[in-house]
Parts: sequence; C-alpha cells; structure tokens
Amino acid sequence: MEKLYSALNTQVANWSVLYTKLHRYHWFVKGPLFFTLHEKFEELYNESAAVVDEVAERLLTIGGEPVATMKEYLSIATIEETKGETSANEMVATLIEDYKHLKGELKELVELSEQYDNDSINDLAVGLLVKLDTHIWMLTAYLGE
Repeated sequence: MEKLYSALNTQVANWSVLYTKLHRYHWFVKGPLFFTLHEKFEELYNESAAVVDEVAERLLTIGGEPVATMKEYLSIATIEETKGETSANEMVATLIEDYKHLKGELKELVELSEQYDNDSINDLAVGLLVKLDTHIWMLTAYLGE
C-alpha cells in the first residue's frame, strides 16, 4: 500500500507545484495574447487546486496521509518549480513538458490502482489523463506545432 500512498503524494506535490507555477504565469504573462493566456492560466491553476484536493482526499480515504506543506511538496515533486520562463511561449512550452511528465506518472498510478484493485483511484487517474491529453493538444496548437 505504501507504493500507492507514495504515488498519490507525488501527485499532490506535483499539482501543488504546478498550481504555484501557473499562478506565476498568470501574473507575469505579457504580449499580444495576454488576455487569452491570463485567463487560461487562471482556469488551469483553479483546476490544479481541485486536483490537489481530490487526490489528497482520495489518499485520506484509503488510510494515507497527504503531504501538506510547501517544504514537503518541493522535496518530493518531480516537476520543477520554475525554469525562469519569461515569454508566453516559454511558459506554454514548459507547461506542455510538465503535463507530459504528469501523464507518465498517472499511467503508473493507473497500473498501481489496478494492482491494489482500487477502482476509484483508477477512475481519478484515467480522468486526469483525459484532461491532460486535451491540455497538451490545445497548448501545442497554441505554439503552432
């Protein structure tokens, strides 16, 4: 069960770091598409906050303890807090990388949830994979790739 707890806590940490990163992007984005990206980043950080809550509560329901401090998040997160992105395109490109990274870990969480016969965690992870696929597609289209 510890592997499942650890995988869920990694998600809590990553989505918490992502929430902060998206807030940073929301505040510092500049350029001709400011209004579009400012709004999109807000939508995405709100989604990240909801994911953190949902994953943490799922962890609590199976007897685990979610990490709950910035120090803990940063110590176990597998995505970087920031790369010092300044341009809108850098922000979007980094976000695509982060989402692809999260997808890989969520696929592992799907496998773990199947090993532990936990349908609710499986549903959660698969649902997040679907969201990430859409985000990656849209953000990649934004970059014209």
